[in-house]
Amino acid sequence: MVFLGILTNAAIIPIFIVLVAAYILYGYVATGQQSKPKNDPNAPVSVNYFPSRKCNYTCGFCFHTDTSSFVLSIDEAKHGLRLLKEAGMRKLNIAGGEPFLYPLFLAMLLRYCKEDLGVESVSIVSNGSKIREKWMKQHGQYLDILAISCDSFNPETNKKIGRGDDGLNVVRLFQIAEWCKKYGVKFKLNTVVNAHNWDENMVSEIEKLAPFRWKVFQCLIVAGENDDETRKRDARDFLVTDEQWRTFCDRHKHLPCYVPEDNNSMASSYLLLDEYMCFLDKGEGMMTKSESILNVGVKKAMEQIVWDKKSFADRGGIYDWTRLDQTQQGSCGGGGKKELEW
Repeated sequence: MVFLGILTNAAIIPIFIVLVAAYILYGYVATGQQSKPKNDPNAPVSVNYFPSRKCNYTCGFCFHTDTSSFVLSIDEAKHGLRLLKEAGMRKLNIAGGEPFLYPLFLAMLLRYCKEDLGVESVSIVSNGSKIREKWMKQHGQYLDILAISCDSFNPETNKKIGRGDDGLNVVRLFQIAEWCKKYGVKFKLNTVVNAHNWDENMVSEIEKLAPFRWKVFQCLIVAGENDDETRKRDARDFLVTDEQWRTFCDRHKHLPCYVPEDNNSMASSYLLLDEYMCFLDKGEGMMTKSESILNVGVKKAMEQIVWDKKSFADRGGIYDWTRLDQTQQGSCGGGGKKELEW
């Protein structure tokens, strides 16, 4: 019997060794490769991906207009996201266009990023018109941040801007803020200061909404997108003077969540990836475009555009960007933000 026990143990030991080795290998694939590119100064730490240019609004200053209806297949999109993750991407922001025009595609991207790639943070920028609680309930667990574009709390101003206000924009905004709290997603606001809203006082509404971060952008001209009457959008009439920009900033700068970005801060400080997975450089002069990362890889594509890493860091491009249930949320109601290591 003793001899039989020894034989049994001898047979089990190799199996045990194989299982341990497999577990270690899985840990390396899942986490080891993630940490390797973190120290690479050229790693695409934070990427803004525009899977589609289609939108149901007509904002007059939009600098990523619906000049194409192209959308990658889900398999191609996943392949591109894997390439980015392997190159060092820690945060993916999905914008557009309006991402929620493709709710299933969007949900599949989120789940893939979190469950398969282990991306540190995934966020969405939306106009809010197509978001439903059912979607949040089903897929919110894969989302860290939901940013809603809100340029005014005045319906008439929104109509002038092109946001198609039906009188329910503000109601939807507060509803979405509540859903974010309910499902553990950080709530963020984006505002573009332009000729129609620079004199608006938004303090009261922002304090009530209590976003953890309120990004305020100066209206920007991008050559080839919104720079004259031959384009889909002509943003020249939406521009504000430096004095008007400073007036808006001074009115709101006391809010803890307030994060302003003027045109100089925005120029070349964002890594932008279009619907073909080509990097875009909208910094100086005419917009330039790289080859697709699907064809040439991430490193070569990044070499074809300018990414100002110093401006990215200076504008606070890295911040506390994980879900509510993984971090302490700061907001306009109080709290603060913890800088993450880059």
